[in-house]
Amino acid sequence: MMRTKAQKQEMVTELAGRLRRSQTVYITDFTGLDVAKITQLRRRLRQAGTDFVVVKNTLARRALGDAQVHGLDEHLAGPTGLVLAGADPIAAAKVLADFAREFEKPSIKVGLVDGKTVTPDLVKRLASLPAKQELLAQLGGALQAPMAGFVGVLNGLLMSVVGALEALRNQRAAGSAS
Repeated sequence: MMRTKAQKQEMVTELAGRLRRSQTVYITDFTGLDVAKITQLRRRLRQAGTDFVVVKNTLARRALGDAQVHGLDEHLAGPTGLVLAGADPIAAAKVLADFAREFEKPSIKVGLVDGKTVTPDLVKRLASLPAKQELLAQLGGALQAPMAGFVGVLNGLLMSVVGALEALRNQRAAGSAS
């Protein structure tokens, strides 16, 4: 389908806006995926709170330039899909890694996480990390463990004092009864 210049410019403007809002961007090569599998990938990514956009490389270059996103232009070659993730780079990386394990596609060309370019190997390592909520739960548990131990020690000391006072009371009661 042929698009007019105005339609192309509108696409570039919309994509540039989405790129500005995305803290994480992964560039993938979806060669070998049919429409049904791409649709399945889109659904999985949408469930993770991310978008998958297939766009012509020339329009993607313009959008990246408009959004002032640097370091990705040289990776725009061949069939390119952009994964636009929010604040959690791990969720999108997990979906891409799981999908690639299942279907051997798409391959990740490069990623951009918080303004820093990351290699495909680093994206795979990100995918192996626990999710953000799990990391926060682990941090909370690590912070809570020493406090729980301290409370346990205080409780033990308090029980020892109560036991000593109870023994003293019993001793005095036994001494006054004689």
